[in-house]
Amino acid sequence: MRFLPVFLDLQSGVMLLVGAGDLARAKLRLLAAAGARVRWFATDGNHDLNGLEAADASRVELAHGDPLAAELDGVIAILCAGAGDIGVAMAARAKAVGLPINVMDDLAHSTFIFPAIVDRGDVVVAVGTGGASPVVARRVRERIEAALPARIGDLASFIGSFRKSIHARIGEFALRRRFWERVVDGPIGALVLAGRTDEAEAALKQISDPSAFAGANEQGKAEGRVTLVGAGPGDPDLLTIKALRALQDADVVFYDELVSPEILDRARRDASRVPVGRRVGKPGIGQEATNQLMIDAAKSGQRAVRLKGGDPFIFGRGGEEIEVLREAGVAYSVIPGITAGLGAAAQFETPLTFRHEALRITFLTAHKARDAETVDWSTLTDEKMTVVVYMGMTAAPSVRAGLLAAGRSPQTPVGIFARVTRPDAQAVVGTLEHLPSLIDKIDGGPAILIIGDVVTHSAPWRHSDLNQVLFEIMEAAE
Repeated sequence: MRFLPVFLDLQSGVMLLVGAGDLARAKLRLLAAAGARVRWFATDGNHDLNGLEAADASRVELAHGDPLAAELDGVIAILCAGAGDIGVAMAARAKAVGLPINVMDDLAHSTFIFPAIVDRGDVVVAVGTGGASPVVARRVRERIEAALPARIGDLASFIGSFRKSIHARIGEFALRRRFWERVVDGPIGALVLAGRTDEAEAALKQISDPSAFAGANEQGKAEGRVTLVGAGPGDPDLLTIKALRALQDADVVFYDELVSPEILDRARRDASRVPVGRRVGKPGIGQEATNQLMIDAAKSGQRAVRLKGGDPFIFGRGGEEIEVLREAGVAYSVIPGITAGLGAAAQFETPLTFRHEALRITFLTAHKARDAETVDWSTLTDEKMTVVVYMGMTAAPSVRAGLLAAGRSPQTPVGIFARVTRPDAQAVVGTLEHLPSLIDKIDGGPAILIIGDVVTHSAPWRHSDLNQVLFEIMEAAE
């Protein structure tokens, strides 16, 4: 993020506009609509204010002379639009005195840029692309315009009118936030958005105990809880709506190493982020320490999220953690996530079941070779069973040996699917007898092994089969 979004107080000074033509007038209309006082140097001498409302036009000062010699006292920012070479010179002057400047379509000489704006009164949404693509910003703005309630600004104003009085009655900061979350998400907020502000005001005034309304415990403190959240295999767009809501509400997030930064970025900006996971061969803080961190957070009144790659209940120790939380008397809930096996199946078109071919699925983990040695491979020899192995790269030789010794065919199709749903996802397919050498072709995990005839339906298998046909055609031609 090169440009930090900020909101400039237009009541604190004057905006200096330099330029002419349609570009300058478009910026003039934008500034006037926002209530700014504008000092306009029309570089072509044409100060045409047609199209502006009288009230807006009254805040525009028509300036004459050389803008490069203009007095800058009281100016809070400079905007150049359709200014030609003067824009570059104004940029040098602005930077010399520390004033923000935007030279339209010239990032090199600008210290701020104009975003695409969604204006709902007290609620303003700014969308920027760092100046790279105004069209993309406009398209995003259009989607936000369509999704954002028309009266969302009224809701912000409504809350603002009661904020001080409510805060005077709720001493704890966490309870204040939860109070307003209940207002916004509940019937009172719905009344405001429906234009029934009088009814909403009456309902708010009927709340006799704001702390209790916010969910305070018997001691008047915020009630803590832990939510186990499945982050999915890596693609942030695969987060469930419920998972996203939990991340937005969290005070602290305890996350695994396999959780991608893009997913972690979906958490509330001021939430604490605490890494508690570990990767193969690297030390972690340990499960007992993780359990205690969750308990301590909840008992201090925080809303904690235990963010896990994939799904909490599929090789994620979610079951162990809720048992510990239950014994500690901590409130908890679980939000499922898309497990990596399903992510791999979807991305690489590998159906885990297939009519008449694959009627059963077994999920197992083989984190280390000794894990594979404890598996009863004799139960996995059915040709109509798909075997999905989590964390199986290191133990691949043991997986191969176990299945072959139990009687599974060496020609059984296998697929290794690494970093599934992420931009750097990778797939290698082959047969069970060559599994260890296939692993060597993978550029690092995490990876899922899928073993069974269903792999022949996958996109990588079809692609490799086509390559083999082309190779045979070329060999015959020679």
